[in-house]
Parts: sequence; C-alpha cells; structure tokens
Amino acid sequence: MTESTRIFLIRHALVEAAARLTAYGSMDVALCEETLAAERPAHAWLAERLPPAARWYCTPLARTRATALAIFAAGYPAQELTEVPAFMEQDLGEWQDMSHEAFTAMLRDPPHPFWMHGADERPPGGESLPDVVDRVGPALEGIADENPDGDVVIVAHGGSIRAALAHAGAFTPYQALQFSVKNLSLTRLERDRGHWRIWAVNEEPPAG
Repeated sequence: MTESTRIFLIRHALVEAAARLTAYGSMDVALCEETLAAERPAHAWLAERLPPAARWYCTPLARTRATALAIFAAGYPAQELTEVPAFMEQDLGEWQDMSHEAFTAMLRDPPHPFWMHGADERPPGGESLPDVVDRVGPALEGIADENPDGDVVIVAHGGSIRAALAHAGAFTPYQALQFSVKNLSLTRLERDRGHWRIWAVNEEPPAG
C-alpha cells in the first residue's frame, strides 16, 4: 500500500457581473448565467481530464456546487458532493461587499503586487490569508487521511486553493498570493507517504 492520495482542486466558474464589482469574499454569490454557455468547453475539458471514480467535495457556497454540477452535465458521471466548510473563501468581514475602490481605501497594509490586499491584512471581523491557511491545512490533511490511495476533487475558491498550495509547498502566505488561480483552472497536489508534492497549478484547457 503506497498511501498516495491525488487531490484535484478546481476554482469555481465566473460569478455574476454585479458581484465582480465588489470584494465579495465569502458571500454566497451566484455564477454568471451569461457566461455559462461560453464556459462549456472548459467544463468538458475538466470532465475528461479528471480521474474517474474520484470522491468529490465542494464548499457550502453555492458557486462551488453549481460548478461541480456543470462539470457533471458536461460528461463526468454525477457524484455525491460532500461539503467541506474549511475550504470556503477568505472571510473579508466588515469590508465584504464593498466596491474595490472603497475596499482599497480601507487597507492598513500595502496591497500585494498581484492581489487587492496584503497577505497579512485582516479586515475587522474577518480573516487574513494566514488564518485561511490555518484552517485549510488541517482539512487538506484530513481529506487525504480519508482517501488513502484514492483520488479527490475539491471545487473551491482562489483563496483556499492558494492556502492549500501554501500548506503543501510550505510557502509563506505572501508567496502563495504569487500563484495565479483562474476560474475553472485545475491545481493538482499529491500526498505520498505523508509528504506533499505539487504536480500542477492553474492548469487550463488548451486554447481553441
């Protein structure tokens, strides 16, 4: 028995246009119905790319479940979806639902070069990225423990996927924000005999 678990992390599909104008964080916003048809090739690519008979997880936020259902509709055999709250998006607390301009004006630390806030910024009543890493890391280990020698698919969020990379690769939260994690991209991790390795980050369907 090799005790090797492969974990396939998918960032949810694009959310509705109104939400994209705000710092929506862990708010429960819907997917963009107007772009779902345009995203069907990506759903089909994921349906073909993902391993058969994997165990599927999503977060309590509807956009991750809806993304999983779209992948099933594109050809992956429908699976039971287990909710994993620890993989929810970063909670932006009192700053959630602000416009990007208003959000930026509230920052106490300089923003990250590739993100709208710094890794250590903790909005009032919310979380910093290190806080997200602290909840995602144990959950990632727990899922690997539950699925020895198995394949796992987790439909999650940009923040929680970066947190998983930080845990698996022993990156700082600042370094984790340097990873691009696009909507419907695929990130692949493996835990082999207790050790993590990163197989791919932000893998996308081929153009055309």
